[in-house]
Amino acid sequence: MNYFITFRTYGTWLHGDERGAVDQRHNQVGEPLLESHAGLRRYRRARLQSEPALLDEKCRACVETTIHEVADHRDWSVLALHVLVNHVHVVITTPDDVPPKKALNDFKSWATRRLREQELVPQGVRIWAEHGSTRYLNTAESVHAACHYVTHCQGNEPA
Repeated sequence: MNYFITFRTYGTWLHGDERGAVDQRHNQVGEPLLESHAGLRRYRRARLQSEPALLDEKCRACVETTIHEVADHRDWSVLALHVLVNHVHVVITTPDDVPPKKALNDFKSWATRRLREQELVPQGVRIWAEHGSTRYLNTAESVHAACHYVTHCQGNEPA
């Protein structure tokens, strides 16, 4: 199976944000996102358990290496990968019996482990937002489009 997986760092895109957000009623590709709402954004920000997490250059390199290691160990193929300051995009191919949520969780948990082992992020500091986006890519065109987006449409600087 081919998947386009995205996960964000903790606290960097909250409900109410001007960029919009998804919830159980606003989560289909092409449908409108939740609208901006300053009060909701302030409420969500006040409820954060720690400061929003951002990945510096060393952290991004660690996450990138770890994702490749996990994929190699699991016999998955990384087709495209971009680790940015506040989120990660990865396009992968896995055996058909691997659900996308397993890949997402493996990437996040092993990246967390490696970041802590290398003392790049202290114990107790949250790194990742809950969940993430896992999209099935069912056609060669959708795989190509996702890979193009990850490698060419994210800008040259991590952001």
